[in-house]
Amino acid sequence: MFYLLNRPRAEAQALAEAILAVKDRVRLCSRCFSITEDDPCALCTDERRDAALLCVVAEAKDIFALERTSAFRGRYHVLGGVISPMDGIGPAQLRVKELIERIAREGYKEVIVATNPNAEGEATALYLSRLIGPSGVPVTRLAYGLPIGGDLDYADEITLAKALEGRRPL
Repeated sequence: MFYLLNRPRAEAQALAEAILAVKDRVRLCSRCFSITEDDPCALCTDERRDAALLCVVAEAKDIFALERTSAFRGRYHVLGGVISPMDGIGPAQLRVKELIERIAREGYKEVIVATNPNAEGEATALYLSRLIGPSGVPVTRLAYGLPIGGDLDYADEITLAKALEGRRPL
């Protein structure tokens, strides 16, 4: 606030107009429910992406985190949150119905659930796995483990246990 008070009125006006422009132009993609100015979004219309892979995330910001890695080249689906009974959020408040319809319509070969590794993210992942499983489409989960450059003696017990469970051959 103090920064804005010390700036010329024209700068404050330009900032206000930029905020209003974002509100006017940005909306949800009708296909993946990410934020976009164009509908469908650039990720949904990119023919170079692997149309057989679908990554399910809780929020649109999660897509940007995954895209920074350049490791995933499939499609996305934004749930709009996670199952959280304490907050009154169940599957009906999320875009689960749209996800199931999309899987049936677009014929994915794998669905990757990329929710956070906390109680709500785990509950959501388990719910989706049980819901999608009967369709025959494999449901996978992001791996857990130690961060690159981390030290074993600083890792908590749950992280170490998950890293042991998710070990793979060298």
